[in-house]
Amino acid sequence: MLTRWNARNGYRESLTLGMPLVVSMMSSTVMTFTDRIFLGNYSLEALGASLPASILAFLFLSFFIGVVEYTGVFVSQYTGAGKLERVGAALWQGLWFCLPACLVLVILWFLAVPLFDFGGHPVPIRRLEVIYFRILILGNIPALIGICLSCFFSGRGLTKPLMLINLIAAGINIPLDYCLINGFGPFPELGIAGAGLATVCGFTFPAICFAFLVFTKKNESLYRVRSAYKLDRRLFLRFLRFGMPGGLQFFLDMFGISFFVFMVGRIGPVELAATNIAISIDTLAFLPTIGMSIAASIMVGQAMGRKSPDQAAFATHSVLHLALAYMGGMGILFLLMPEMLMELFRTHESSGTDFTEVVTMGTVLLRYVAVFTLIDAVALVYIGALKGAGDTRFIMLTMGCASFGCIVLPIMVMNQLGIQSIHGPWLCLLTYVLILAVTFMVRFRQGSWRTLEVIE
Repeated sequence: MLTRWNARNGYRESLTLGMPLVVSMMSSTVMTFTDRIFLGNYSLEALGASLPASILAFLFLSFFIGVVEYTGVFVSQYTGAGKLERVGAALWQGLWFCLPACLVLVILWFLAVPLFDFGGHPVPIRRLEVIYFRILILGNIPALIGICLSCFFSGRGLTKPLMLINLIAAGINIPLDYCLINGFGPFPELGIAGAGLATVCGFTFPAICFAFLVFTKKNESLYRVRSAYKLDRRLFLRFLRFGMPGGLQFFLDMFGISFFVFMVGRIGPVELAATNIAISIDTLAFLPTIGMSIAASIMVGQAMGRKSPDQAAFATHSVLHLALAYMGGMGILFLLMPEMLMELFRTHESSGTDFTEVVTMGTVLLRYVAVFTLIDAVALVYIGALKGAGDTRFIMLTMGCASFGCIVLPIMVMNQLGIQSIHGPWLCLLTYVLILAVTFMVRFRQGSWRTLEVIE
């Protein structure tokens, strides 16, 4: 452990690069978690509507995020190869991709009602879902631009600016969230709409900050962040070649999760509320580990830019050990303190009996979450490593097959057969992540990613 701590791409370097990303994701986690707590305390209907609406909004955003985030891989590989003058051009290809993406997000605003009618949830919940979805889908526009601009820093291994900006955004979002939901001080009581507006403010602030920090004279002289604004056809097509499978992979993953949440909602309101809370609690483990997955992509990308696949493999295993340690600790927390975590979501409007049923079921579901988080750590780190090396097509195909084979088709069969047990869908979700973890671990160890070339 001491040898790996001090070695290049070891624990020290992984933590130096990854911890700001983890803190950034933790700030997003805290915003999401407190948002759900405030909504849960406001009304059980608002809580029940928040997760399906936010997951569906993120589902459509996920494809564009998956593509845009690959800007960071290009930046990291150009940095590792010493081609700093190409960094600005790589950044601008991601920004050009944001234009059609934003147009699609605007169109989705008009499709909200039929989308949630298909979900089949009770009418009062469906009405709240449409309100929340429409606000979030427009707020995803500055979020996407902010993610693209942040790749200029993360791809070069400068993750502290991301951490500081996201912490400030959380500091703005959380109190604004409470005020707009409950009507505190000069703010009106807007309920779930207030939660959405506060989230949009939390998305917009980082985008503005990153724009000011990226397009400076110093960065122009080193990276050509202003002068390389033109659409570079060859580079853009190369960006799409590697980025599009990454976007489809992320979309297919989120599609499986979204389908899972919507189908659980058809079983009953208690099952929906317990699942919403369990998944909200899981974000405490999941989103920070996404930060470690991004760190693996950056370290692997820079190593591959230097033509050093052995260092890429060493970095991957350093990040994996740290992720497993974190996820293991969170899993123990979920097993030992389930009731306390569930009680954070108790609403003042719900009767004791109603919420007691939710807590009882949620305690069982958190056992699934505890196992899920540990396996998910393996899957996420290897996904990040393979993306950093350019093996995005394999990730896409695996995600698609696993999502439909382990979640969508089995849950549809259960629904047709009238099986209403909550355990069936959760076992499907657990099987899904297990197959991903094993498949990506085997793929990485086979080493076919070692010969891939992302940059020219």
